[in-house]
Amino acid sequence: MKFTAAATLAALVRAVSAGSNSDDRTFAVLRFTNKQLVKARVDPIISFGKLASHVHGVMGGSNFGMSATGETLTQSKCTNAMINGDNSAYWFPTLYFHDPKTKQFESVDIFYVNVYYFFDGTDDKIKAFPPGLQMFSGNATARTPPSTGAKLNLEPEDGPIQPVQWTCPRSSYNPPSYPVNSDGMKGGIVDPNNQGSGVGFPDQNCDGFGSPLRADIHMPSCYNPKAALEDYQSMAWPSRKGASNSRRLNCPEGWIHVPHLFFEIYFDTPKFANRWTPGQGAQPFVLSNGDASGYSLHADFLAAWDQDVLQQIIDNCNAGSIGMDKCPGLLKGLNTNKDCEIDSPVQEVTDGILEKLPGDNSLAGFSFGLPDNSPILQLDVAPKTSSPPAPSQLPIQQAPQKETAPPTAVPTPSLSGSRPSETTSCPRNTKTVWETVTVTVAVEESAAPNADDYSNVRRHVHDHMKRHRSHRD
Repeated sequence: MKFTAAATLAALVRAVSAGSNSDDRTFAVLRFTNKQLVKARVDPIISFGKLASHVHGVMGGSNFGMSATGETLTQSKCTNAMINGDNSAYWFPTLYFHDPKTKQFESVDIFYVNVYYFFDGTDDKIKAFPPGLQMFSGNATARTPPSTGAKLNLEPEDGPIQPVQWTCPRSSYNPPSYPVNSDGMKGGIVDPNNQGSGVGFPDQNCDGFGSPLRADIHMPSCYNPKAALEDYQSMAWPSRKGASNSRRLNCPEGWIHVPHLFFEIYFDTPKFANRWTPGQGAQPFVLSNGDASGYSLHADFLAAWDQDVLQQIIDNCNAGSIGMDKCPGLLKGLNTNKDCEIDSPVQEVTDGILEKLPGDNSLAGFSFGLPDNSPILQLDVAPKTSSPPAPSQLPIQQAPQKETAPPTAVPTPSLSGSRPSETTSCPRNTKTVWETVTVTVAVEESAAPNADDYSNVRRHVHDHMKRHRSHRD
């Protein structure tokens, strides 16, 4: 889509308000040049060097793989991020349709993915991610609702962090998207502040124009420099406590304030609208880890930015919804490669019609009950830190423990050497990922959603900003 000159000029004028030491949050939306980098059972954070337990959709640099690090990602030959200098990896679980009649599984394509880079109003200096910094958000083991209910909360002063939701844009909210008075055990729970969002999967078709079912995941933005970059559990959430005013969010003293990432993942669920009956307490979508509730929604990030490129964006860009590609003065310009993909290192079928989920993950949650011998971990877990310990009011999110042995059900493929595949437009390397998604990115003048779709996205951005401010103020 082409943005108007007036809109672009307005964004450039707003750039003067970007940067740190400000009351106002600024932001820019990172978009991608194609659907996805790869879809595979790979997760270099949780299952480093080994086969991951479930499929993830991945965006980012071509050196992604089972043993990916920040250093190897920075050496990627290509990326599907629109900004040259961003070889980071972004990944999340994929979605499957569980056919009510055949009980088979069908992969659900991604409509598109956006990653918002929010630069909080703060007394801190917001700094670029150090290469290799790892982040995780959500609760990958959850099959029951969070103790906080469905309301989004990113402020530690207001109680336990609740950073993930599902959003179901619809032409009408009659009947409601979630069961009325749901306790979360047999159906999701609506956000009391937004009838279109909640925790757990909705029980209606998401038929908003250009906006199907969407996964929303916020990432923490406080990094402890005394902890290892690989210690994703040392990340924490900024707070208004101790800030010069209530509109600012600060990290603990001595910690580094980095950009606040927000993932928007749109799944192409309308293709299945005529194959199930809404409102019957039996919604048909499941995550790749076997979660039929949607409570285990989560995402991962492995930083591999050119720090000078990102710092220039932090300090000077407030492009907002028209996109990071419209930021002034990009040091390395735009990425024009629309063919950056890599081969999966796992020789298994992840798309099409399947008899079982990849990894043979059993279904749990809602009508399928809870998994055996699988404790449900809470969101408000104290962060694991080196010295000094993280303040107790800054919780992190719970991920599964790092795997110490590869699964036996599926043989781990041989990954000798890092030689790229001959069949791709750029070298193919792969590293361990958490979740997979087939990503179709909305990009200016690319074969993605049309202009009306993007105007819808801009409305979502406006709603996001209002909602985020209401949770912070």
